[in-house]
Amino acid sequence: MIATLQIKTKFQHNLSQWQPATWEDYLHYRDAANDEEVRLFFNDNYLFVDMGSEGINHASITRLFTMLFFIWFARFPEQTASDLGGCLMEKAPQKAASPDLVLYVGEGVPQWQPGEPRLIDLNKWRVPDLVGEVADTTLASDLDEKKQIYAALKIPEYWVIDVQARRIFAFILQENGKYIESTESVVLKGLSIALLTETLNQLNAGTNITAAHWFSQAIAKQF
Repeated sequence: MIATLQIKTKFQHNLSQWQPATWEDYLHYRDAANDEEVRLFFNDNYLFVDMGSEGINHASITRLFTMLFFIWFARFPEQTASDLGGCLMEKAPQKAASPDLVLYVGEGVPQWQPGEPRLIDLNKWRVPDLVGEVADTTLASDLDEKKQIYAALKIPEYWVIDVQARRIFAFILQENGKYIESTESVVLKGLSIALLTETLNQLNAGTNITAAHWFSQAIAKQF
């Protein structure tokens, strides 16, 4: 059962491609990974293992969006939210994903209890309101297989941040279970994707902290 993927406790081979696998294969990878730099995705008997540390661009943009979430909700303190970006989510035995961005808005935020796995069990907790992928080398998969996972999980909003082209795709889930692209966030009501793109482009002349400061000033003028 495990031979196809050649499980190792210490990962030495880059398996960053979708491969046929069972849920049991996925569990072996998950449990072997422990604290290694591994992101796992499982979708209907296919497994994607994303190994290795973040690159500079990926890390910078991921942290930027964490700051943007903080700035947004500091502006609208009546809304409660929790950022669980990078946390593994599972809906056994069909789906698993490790989005770069994971945002819960309102009540029902997952809480960890001693003795439980360190992940979001979607058979126990509701799905996030918004997830996102920072696409440095994985754009094709982020717009295809991963998008399929998040639509199947019925996650209301999905962002793909294209690192190289400095653009953002925002998708809103429809009643038919399909995503359509949108120019405005539904979860962060009133936030235009164009403004997020402008913020992303601030990285061309500065840092993620200066870009976050620019965003803070921009929404202060708009709201």
